[in-house]
Amino acid sequence: MSSPHWTADLTSFFPLLFTKKTQMVQVIPVRWLNLQEYQSKKLMADHGVTVQRFFVADSSKDALEAAKRLKAKEIVLKAQILAGGRGKGNFTSGLKGGVHLTKNPDDVAQLAKQMLGYSLITKQTAKEGVKVNKVMVAEALDIARETYLAIMMDRTSNGPVIVGSPQGGMDIEEVAVTNPELIFKEIIDIFEGVKSDQALQMAANLGFKGPLQQQAADQIKKLYNLFLKVDATQVEINPFGETPDGQVVCFDAKINFDDNAQFRQRDVFSQDDTSESDLMETEAAKHDLKYIGMDGNIACFVNGAGLAMATCDIIDLHGGKPANFLDLGGGVQENQVYQAFKLLSADTRVEAILVNIFGGIVNCAIVANGITKACRELQLKVPLVVRLEGTNVHEAKRILSESGLPITSAIDLEDAAKKAVASVPHK
Repeated sequence: MSSPHWTADLTSFFPLLFTKKTQMVQVIPVRWLNLQEYQSKKLMADHGVTVQRFFVADSSKDALEAAKRLKAKEIVLKAQILAGGRGKGNFTSGLKGGVHLTKNPDDVAQLAKQMLGYSLITKQTAKEGVKVNKVMVAEALDIARETYLAIMMDRTSNGPVIVGSPQGGMDIEEVAVTNPELIFKEIIDIFEGVKSDQALQMAANLGFKGPLQQQAADQIKKLYNLFLKVDATQVEINPFGETPDGQVVCFDAKINFDDNAQFRQRDVFSQDDTSESDLMETEAAKHDLKYIGMDGNIACFVNGAGLAMATCDIIDLHGGKPANFLDLGGGVQENQVYQAFKLLSADTRVEAILVNIFGGIVNCAIVANGITKACRELQLKVPLVVRLEGTNVHEAKRILSESGLPITSAIDLEDAAKKAVASVPHK
């Protein structure tokens, strides 16, 4: 997934995309693999998609050489981080902005010196920002017109669809709200692929005329080929634009991949950039746990995102502050529970742990065995409050009660939250 500088997360607004006159698109949410902008552009270029000429540099010397090799009228230098809002960000070096235009290659070297090795702070980063290790040195192209194009999986259509709008380069959410008639969709037959008339129709809907219409249609076909070849669930181009000299160019992209295809997309997944990820998040992902850090001191260990959010809310309601959002998921194993406790106990901010499990698919007895194992082996030093309901809950409660461990049981979520908050020393 490239930096979301020009893009929007489609999963958050798709209920708005189509009016009653058209069929709604339902996007399958995907996460984990993150690609930098330059990686996404290389992937597109390798599949024949037209992108700006560019080089990647990790030193000011290399950036200068790249600028000279481009021999471009104007050069754009972009800090490579995964967070959006780079253009309006600030560096710890004092430099303002993570995206700069210049006609002088020597300026590229000076700007790169103030970017590389320094942290870039944007609206989407933590307050300390993200360290920049690479910059992209690219040919700056004028954009005569911007459109929006995406190819994605759609459950309603039982396959991929092309979604486009002649209004690109801006928040597509805004277009969906203010001008829903400017959102167009083409359903793709998975056996036939993108047909020529479909590609041409979408190009026409996007406003491409004359020779540019065929050029845009060809690019749409190549993007679909990329979509298939890399097992993508979404390829979003914003802007999908035309230049004054008659080129159709993919200026920026966000690509989401099917995690289940990792076994046959090793080259793609090997590029995953975890350097910007929270260390706890990365470690949790190794054990199929979803972790999001927060600022509080009561750790939450829950199954299911909805229950996790409710747990965080009720802790806050009773005067506590959640330290994290840790989702165990469905197919729980005893070792996962152990690893979750290992992760939480390593966080020095944590002063209590609240376990809130509602067992449907999840076997409460497995969770209980994991809890007792973790408490003994990790020698847990903070209060532990456990609320269990569902599959094998009576067996689970027996395991906990007979363990002899200092575990506080709770009858429901409110009781659990009150006990967890009360167990934390008030400062």
